[in-house]
Amino acid sequence: MLAPAPRKRYVLPMQHLAGPQARRLRRQSQLLDGSTLTPTEVVDRAVAFQGQDLRAVLRAIAIRSAPGTTVADVVAAFDEGRLVRSWPLRGTLFATTPEHLAFLLSHTGERMHRSMIKRRGDLGLDDAVIERARGLLLAALAERPQSRADAMTVWQAAGIDTSAGRGYHLIVHLALAGLIHWGPFDGEEQLLVATNARQPVTDALPEVVRSVILARAPMSEADLAWWTKLPLGVLRPALAEVPDLERVVVEGAEMLMIGHPAEESGPAGVDLLPGFDEWILGYADRSLVADEAAMTTMIPGGNGIFRPVVLADGVVVGTWRVPIVRGKPTEPVLDLVRDLSPRDRRAVAAAIDAWPHG
Repeated sequence: MLAPAPRKRYVLPMQHLAGPQARRLRRQSQLLDGSTLTPTEVVDRAVAFQGQDLRAVLRAIAIRSAPGTTVADVVAAFDEGRLVRSWPLRGTLFATTPEHLAFLLSHTGERMHRSMIKRRGDLGLDDAVIERARGLLLAALAERPQSRADAMTVWQAAGIDTSAGRGYHLIVHLALAGLIHWGPFDGEEQLLVATNARQPVTDALPEVVRSVILARAPMSEADLAWWTKLPLGVLRPALAEVPDLERVVVEGAEMLMIGHPAEESGPAGVDLLPGFDEWILGYADRSLVADEAAMTTMIPGGNGIFRPVVLADGVVVGTWRVPIVRGKPTEPVLDLVRDLSPRDRRAVAAAIDAWPHG
């Protein structure tokens, strides 16, 4: 008796998306039209937001939250401990939730500690010094939150040299160990607090990966690996467990989405974003939204400072700022890299006039 013929496995071809459609889908993922979410829900949904510029990340969260959300509302989420700021990825500050911080550090903290060994030795920070610094700061934090200057004073008073970056390195080291983080505010300044020990969920990687993609799709596997700083050998098994993962092709490159692409919408119009926004920093490859001229304008001199940007239908067309002179805003300054129609110029001017976040 002949063995039955094997069943044919039919694989549907991937959907191909043009650049404008991909940008509009990404804009929806990024909540640039706002949402009905609280600041904490916005951050939880995205896992984390790049946060080395404190002023910028507060605004990045606010513009993605429910209508009427202010920077003060975002600050309140930090004051209440629902949001935190630390170094869970790439040695860079991020705003995240306490739960995501514990999970991310469980995957990245030890590796980042190892990467800092040489620098720690160059600074003369041996294990004994670090242990003394740890005990002194945690004792101070048991009394009240501490500013960066307060922490330096505590250490200097005990004979621990904080000059030449030593104090900063100690703060990062203790944060990577999951002992401290930036939390509540004192005016414009964010304060250090002790981190309540949390047991990370060990099998949460597929859920976290899904959230990262959901808030940034379409994005490539390379983008995902760059953002998480986890190897593809770790990420791909997690991707295989995401039930609603879809793969699409964007201008010849395979990218990831959660669920089927929505119906294509019309042009998105004009958006204003703060500096260091996830629209740019959420991806290793930024060519979908910014050409070389835009990147040069956005990061003048390649100095690592990402200026606030103007988007037209998802494409970076320039940067914007409103200088403050003697405590008062002055005329907006635009640095455009593309010609805009009179209608779009009026839309940019109106968006700046209506910008509610300071």
